[in-house]
Amino acid sequence: MPHSFNKLWIHAIWATKNRMPLVDQSIEQKVYAFISDQLREQGCPVRIINGMPDHIHCLFLLTPQKSIAEVIKQIKGSSSHYINQNSLTSEKFAWQTGYAAYSVSESVVEKVFYYIKKQKLLHQKKSFQKEYDEFLAVYALK
Repeated sequence: MPHSFNKLWIHAIWATKNRMPLVDQSIEQKVYAFISDQLREQGCPVRIINGMPDHIHCLFLLTPQKSIAEVIKQIKGSSSHYINQNSLTSEKFAWQTGYAAYSVSESVVEKVFYYIKKQKLLHQKKSFQKEYDEFLAVYALK
């Protein structure tokens, strides 16, 4: 094969430090737009970003030039800096150290897209901890 071909969809999730509800409706679109721009600048086209005040979900294509860890580290660092430099929150903003990242088959990209799109509705019935525990169970990590 003379050329390489990669199409790796990633569903990434990460939380605010101590799960503080800091990404509220007044700033979420600015934060999501910034993260989307940063992902695109890294060569990672974004399908959707959405979440709750204490965590976000991103669905994007991973560039073959970088690892998931590199991409997410840069996104979390630059978005924290952006939020703090622009005083978008009343207190110092930070993301938690960890994250979750799952590969998504092309056949279920739309299903994951709608799952992320409906985060606010989902979390009226289910806590972030319960959602996270379910992901761990599905992926046999717990």
